[in-house]
Amino acid sequence: MVRGVFFEGFASEDVDLGEGVTSRVRVGGPEGGDVVVLLHGHPRTGATWWRVAGLLAAEGFRVVVPDLRGYGRSRAPRDEPAHAQASKRALAGDVVGVVDRVVGGDDARFAVVGHDRGALVAFRAAMDWPERVSKLVVMDGLPVIEHLERVNAEFAASWWHWWFMGQTDKPAETVIGRDPTWWYRVAGPEVMGREAWAELQDALRDPAVIHAMCEDYRAGLTIDREHDAADREAGRRVACPTLVLWSSGDDMYDLYGEPIPLWRPWVSPVVELLADAVDSGHHQAEEAPDEVAAKLTRFLR
Repeated sequence: MVRGVFFEGFASEDVDLGEGVTSRVRVGGPEGGDVVVLLHGHPRTGATWWRVAGLLAAEGFRVVVPDLRGYGRSRAPRDEPAHAQASKRALAGDVVGVVDRVVGGDDARFAVVGHDRGALVAFRAAMDWPERVSKLVVMDGLPVIEHLERVNAEFAASWWHWWFMGQTDKPAETVIGRDPTWWYRVAGPEVMGREAWAELQDALRDPAVIHAMCEDYRAGLTIDREHDAADREAGRRVACPTLVLWSSGDDMYDLYGEPIPLWRPWVSPVVELLADAVDSGHHQAEEAPDEVAAKLTRFLR
């Protein structure tokens, strides 16, 4: 595994996106390089990407690494009806706003890479902003409606946290907040890196972060599904080349099998759709950063 220095050469800033949204963003790599945005999943922060980000920057990419709205050190607005403030449409808008501010201009094109919940945001960015997104990479993810339409006993047993965090009658925040360290039994600093692990631990002790993550799942079961359904009915598809990376040690392949048949209806037939496996567990960027960076570099070139 590459060692390196934590976000060496990257600048960090808090970007005010208005309406109560502030995005913590790290930016590195040469100015003028092709822009690639890396989006983390649950319950991580952008720090999960630090090794991959450094490798991509060394390859000449301009790398933008935000904390998703409400995660890490980013801040979410007040709750809205139907959990709209946590919709992937809203989070994708944050991504575009961040690129506008840290790269410059309001028409910069960028590739977007998303893992886990970040894959849902990346997909939504490609759907809603086709004139801005040049390439899409989804890692361990499907459009949320594809998950929900395939729910069975195996899915419910393996991914029960979707329903626990997604319901509102007995909010999960009460349980999680009593002992976040017990609930979020994540990999240690020897896997994540000392700085990334410490940053995550700070975030997971913040009640506002816990609430925002639950709202992410609530939106996934409601408004995000509605957005996907509307797109499918209208025949809208991703219009840019797309790469799907699945972890060999995760359970998504066991649940769904080959990813291409699942993604083909969502990607225009006139653009490239590729799939590849990464030899790792679920958190690919932490467990196999060299392999992930190499696959991303080949595709993004």
